[in-house]
Amino acid sequence: MRKASRCTVMWTDENNQLTRTFVFRDFSEAFGFMTRVALIAEKMNHHPEWTNTYNRVSFRLSTHDAGNTVTEKDHALARAIDKIAKG
Repeated sequence: MRKASRCTVMWTDENNQLTRTFVFRDFSEAFGFMTRVALIAEKMNHHPEWTNTYNRVSFRLSTHDAGNTVTEKDHALARAIDKIAKG
């Protein structure tokens, strides 16, 4: 998988969620990225809220068990997602 071609500069904290969007060459690359993220998220037992539209994957991370606020679990998942995106 190629690394994300464009993405927001960094994760932003808005409305008690970490948010970021990644843009890939095409749908296939975006879906492959999502598959890799899904495996890591399952292993961490921390599942993202995300959307995919063609080549764009957007995340909103928060911890439901902590009242839908950002916790270390979200920061750890964000770091893992960044690592996957960098290839």
